[in-house]
Amino acid sequence: MRRDDSPQETRRLQLSRTFDEDAELYDRVRPGYPPELYDDLADLTGAHPGARVLELGCGTGQATVPLAARGYRVTALDAGPRMAAVARRNLAHAPAAQVLTTDFETWPLPEEPYDVVLSATAFHWIDPAVRTVKAADALSPGGALAVIRTQHVQGGTEQFFVDVQRCYERFDPDTPPGLRPPAPEAVDSSDHAEEVARSGRFGPTVFRRHLRDLTYSTADYLDLLRSYSNHRALPQRSRDGLLNCVAALIDGTYGGRVTKRYLLELAVSHAHPPGKRPPGKR
Repeated sequence: MRRDDSPQETRRLQLSRTFDEDAELYDRVRPGYPPELYDDLADLTGAHPGARVLELGCGTGQATVPLAARGYRVTALDAGPRMAAVARRNLAHAPAAQVLTTDFETWPLPEEPYDVVLSATAFHWIDPAVRTVKAADALSPGGALAVIRTQHVQGGTEQFFVDVQRCYERFDPDTPPGLRPPAPEAVDSSDHAEEVARSGRFGPTVFRRHLRDLTYSTADYLDLLRSYSNHRALPQRSRDGLLNCVAALIDGTYGGRVTKRYLLELAVSHAHPPGKRPPGKR
């Protein structure tokens, strides 16, 4: 089963550009991250208030605002000018946070390295040929790459996510028949750990996981779907048909409310100090 955060490479760039079309919607409906995840970040990276953090794909600041509130000095990058503008607005009272409108792939690294490179539900939108090695280049010796990934998993209003597949199979031809959210314990994280290991620039990857249930009204759930790249990329007629079908199901069968379970996964890998890289990986 393809993970939620594993776009097909042929569509990666196209899908990544859809978020900037309605940055205000994205800012309003996309959930942030629970406090315990930031506690894990500090624990696993060793970063204390005042640490320099480079955030890749900051969106409208869902992770940037809490990072700045915890005292980190954040440089946040986002390629979408509308997304970056909303992030600056959300960080107006955080002078230690800077938002730059740029993609990570072409952005020239500053001379001063970072203590942490973080990407929150955005690492998969960066060119895989660049992201891991350039993150290592951006870090100080022993600095940490921290990647947060979000996956929709089994739980919440379980039967709704079985029934709603009829809507997707009708209006989205790319929907695999019988698609179901995976059990949390079945979600495979090895792809990220293997990518980091292949770079030869980091030590072992350590994971921390959290489950989170969020309940949505019909209107709020439709807005959430409108913020997803694969929904935005559908032809207008198909998208409208899909959303109408989903709304009718929630209102008609589930009393106007559904609960979605998320798996939040933090992966942290420490960069090898100079001279400590494995043989043949220099």
